[in-house]
Amino acid sequence: MKIKIKAYAKINLMLDIVSKRQDGYHDLFMIMQSVGIYDAVILNENKSKAVTIKCSAPGVPCDSSNIAHKAAIRFYKELGEEPAGLEIELIKKIPHAAGLAGGSADGAAVLKGLNFLHNDCFTESELCKIGSKIGADLPFCIRGGTLLAQGIGDVLSKIKRVPACSIVLAMPDFSVNTAHAYAQFDKCGKTHTPNCLDMLCAMQSGDLHEICPRLENVFEQFIEVPGRIEIKEKLRRAGALGVCMSGSGPTIYGIFDNKDKAAAAAESLKTICKDVFLTKPVRLGCKICAVEDE
Repeated sequence: MKIKIKAYAKINLMLDIVSKRQDGYHDLFMIMQSVGIYDAVILNENKSKAVTIKCSAPGVPCDSSNIAHKAAIRFYKELGEEPAGLEIELIKKIPHAAGLAGGSADGAAVLKGLNFLHNDCFTESELCKIGSKIGADLPFCIRGGTLLAQGIGDVLSKIKRVPACSIVLAMPDFSVNTAHAYAQFDKCGKTHTPNCLDMLCAMQSGDLHEICPRLENVFEQFIEVPGRIEIKEKLRRAGALGVCMSGSGPTIYGIFDNKDKAAAAAESLKTICKDVFLTKPVRLGCKICAVEDE
């Protein structure tokens, strides 16, 4: 059987690093939002007794280091079975190393897809626990929508959904290594702590005009992204209610209450950014959208 899953990107409406843990990970406070840009992940179980990956994007590893591959191996291990054989095809739209959780989204899609193929043998909570053994963003990418994420990203709580809006994602021709970004925090620390409680209250108000001025990402205090100031200024001048960097960067996003203004902003950024997307919030992390018997 072959299935196709949409694996949605995410942005961080709030990201604070609370502290470094003794195990080397970091305790986080994040408000995360799924957005409508997605990778298509196609799973085809076969009798090869191997897990293989092919990908449409150059530079993405197609070996055991790929999160999608790790997710498949972990799923079968938790199931207590050897893989009969699985081909994973990744049709990438989410830019690589962009702070949008593209790799984690693909891994989450593999877990959800395999769970579907195996008659939903794990609950969503169990899938999230499996995902947390692979990467901190996988539990969110499995559930998606609008969530508060704490711990290393594996403790998820429901909060009020972001109101309808348009979102412009702008990625300069630059990438950020996540491990390096956290090492910079360990080295430099932060100059101030974001007001997380204030942001939670704004989220519960359901008012974009309360939420958007409070967007904040602690990584912006010690990760320098070329062109970030210019991108933010263009978004603000175009009418963005709030602008911020997502994850460890480098993608900058702007939130608009007017789609025409958002579209104009996206068009203006294409001359200075590698990738620009006009999108919106979505309520899922990934979605099975096609099933084909073979």
